Amino acid sequence: MSASADLARLSVADLGALLQARDVSPVEVVEACIARTDAVEPHVAAYVTRTSEQALAQARAAEAEIAAGNYRGPLHGIPYGTKDIYWTKGVRTTSGSAVDADFVPDRNARAVELLNEAGAISLGKTHTTEYAFDPTGRNDTFGPPHNPWKHGHYTGGSSSGSAAAIAAGSVPFALGSDTGGSIRIPCSWSGITGIKPTFGLVSRARVTPLSWTLDTAGPMARNARDVALVLNALAGFDPDDPGSMRHEREDYTQGIDDGVAGLRIGVPRAFLAEHAIDPEVRAAFDAALTVFERLEASLEDVDIPELHYGELGSFIITAEAAELHRERIRAHADKYDQRTRRRIESGYFISGRDYMYAQRVRTLLGRALTAAFRHIDVLVMPTTIAPAAAHGVLERDIGGRRLLTRESALMFTRIFNQNGLPATSTPCGFSADGLPLGLMLVGHAFADRLVLRATATYERETDWGGSIAEVG
Repeated sequence: MSASADLARLSVADLGALLQARDVSPVEVVEACIARTDAVEPHVAAYVTRTSEQALAQARAAEAEIAAGNYRGPLHGIPYGTKDIYWTKGVRTTSGSAVDADFVPDRNARAVELLNEAGAISLGKTHTTEYAFDPTGRNDTFGPPHNPWKHGHYTGGSSSGSAAAIAAGSVPFALGSDTGGSIRIPCSWSGITGIKPTFGLVSRARVTPLSWTLDTAGPMARNARDVALVLNALAGFDPDDPGSMRHEREDYTQGIDDGVAGLRIGVPRAFLAEHAIDPEVRAAFDAALTVFERLEASLEDVDIPELHYGELGSFIITAEAAELHRERIRAHADKYDQRTRRRIESGYFISGRDYMYAQRVRTLLGRALTAAFRHIDVLVMPTTIAPAAAHGVLERDIGGRRLLTRESALMFTRIFNQNGLPATSTPCGFSADGLPLGLMLVGHAFADRLVLRATATYERETDWGGSIAEVG
């Protein structure tokens, strides 16, 4: 394996240490990631727009800064992928739709600004489902990325290209967003790690919206430590985002090696027993529980019947998406993917009464979760109830039940968007077909650091995380 290929396989933390010590240069790192992207992109199709020349120019500037002693921190000179709903100044932002195929913003999203300030270097815009409104990764306009672990399978969505790029070794981290599971589902299906941070922790300013009360911006990477390093750069109050929350700044890597001994980990066994779950997912989840037990965490059964209310999150998403897209659909209805358009327009038939009912139930779910977290520190569940589906598969047999692929992907993840709780997904095994399986860990509001610590501890004790798929 060449030195260039070795660099493309390294984590954010390892690359940062090499760059700080000036053992490698940002130009070498960016060139390695571009070469890797050239090699895998014909098989994976993670990007809708690549910015290689711009990235090389930024790498040369970063190299000069570091040589002059102006090292900005652990992301300085690190390449990343930008989900194509994040506005990028001078670079088109399609949001996965023909409607915005030629939209070139004159400003960056706040998250992109923060990564620029940290010295990170975008290699381009990664694929997304149209307006981030599909959990599988399907996009009939620009084409869906292929799962790096098995060609012809979905990566999960809507942060589909970001997941594919990381899993294939194109970049060590990427930006994603999560409204009902759009960071965690692709992490589960593509074998990487990501966090849906506490709602309001990361600015959504100039990120194309889908649901203003549920949209959450966050990072995806190959392991929890890398996710924490990126979250350090992204977290912070932004007056341009009406949902932004004031919260004391934290170092999300602090205590990440402290383990889980004594941690109270809640397992909603009764809730899980009522759901169809693929046998391989269930076996991987049970094996993950034994890891935490071996590490002296306290596993505690928790009964939260209100978790079933998570299904009503779809009412909220669809109603808010319909309002956000009202004028755009009037002007450009023919340019939408018609399946996406029908899903959005179904929100017009959700009455104000039904929307308010969903909001009231959302409050009841929040109260139940708040009560549960008085007795536990972290909640653990499978991220998705089955591995990645093949392209074009609309329905699946899972655990003896026939389910829509889209709905089955969202089954567990959407629960925790409704109350903005932090949740990670990390790999916990592979199916017999070689497809990744995911484990979800959830904490109370602003317990992002604790959730990342538990996730990192699990990763250190297993061999599932941090791997790059052999593509092509």
